[in-house]
Amino acid sequence: MSVSVPMIRQTAGPAAARAAGRKRGIGGPNRRPGWVSYTLLGLVIALSFYPIYYSFLLASSDSATIAQNPVPSLIPGPHFFDNIGRVVGADIKFWEAVGNSVIVSVVTAASVVFFSTLAGFAFARLHFRGRRQLLVFIIATMAVPAQLGVVPLFIVMSKLEWTGKLIGVIVPGMVTAFGVFWMTQYLESALPHELIEAARVDGCSMMQTFWHVAAPAARPAAAMLALFTFVSSWTNFFWPFIVLGSSNPTLPVALQLLQASYFKDYALIMAGVVIATVPLLVLFVVAGRHLVSGIMQGAVKG
Repeated sequence: MSVSVPMIRQTAGPAAARAAGRKRGIGGPNRRPGWVSYTLLGLVIALSFYPIYYSFLLASSDSATIAQNPVPSLIPGPHFFDNIGRVVGADIKFWEAVGNSVIVSVVTAASVVFFSTLAGFAFARLHFRGRRQLLVFIIATMAVPAQLGVVPLFIVMSKLEWTGKLIGVIVPGMVTAFGVFWMTQYLESALPHELIEAARVDGCSMMQTFWHVAAPAARPAAAMLALFTFVSSWTNFFWPFIVLGSSNPTLPVALQLLQASYFKDYALIMAGVVIATVPLLVLFVVAGRHLVSGIMQGAVKG
């Protein structure tokens, strides 16, 4: 009878368990990746980072140099901060656009997380007639292109006199079909029925059960949904460009105004792109480790 690796670890120690795992072709949790894995990961990171660095190279150059050599050298030029100053000082309502993007992204992310978690809790743990059919219908709406609803949605915004106002961007995105599907799938696996029954026995109402039981259990998935929603709202151009225009723009709409009709200053445009990308990079650096650890903790059962 063969002895399992965990049993060897308990009886003979971690070193013997690792040796037995290598002999059986099982790396175990302590196995370190080889140089092939690190090489592939390095290539993926380099390929993913190069477009951002390429934008920075163009932003640090000038129009004459870019016209002569569209593929710049790997060494940044000396004009980066000059181009940043030109973007900030341009007649595009830059700081107002930054504030609008922050408001739209934060409010949209918070509302999507709240309503999606609430709907996911209902679909995952409440029993009502037509529950599965309604969930299938919500998921099916993701197959409909957003462009098909632009005309009727703009008519509604005009009737409500929300054109040119941030509320016209926030309200249509307060809940998403993907968010409902994401939270439903997560809560079905992470929220046991026993916790719901225990809360009801203790006298909690349905909203108290949601707030004190379902919301903490959904925290890892909610954090990831908030991050993706914030990024999507921050980079959204299509609908804000239609409903806001240049009178009250978000940052992507304002940066589009940097393009002239007959001449495009790519150094100026790329400087604006870098400005818009830096907050997202900082957000991923600050929140990335916490999000990954939260997802891993939420994936562990028992």
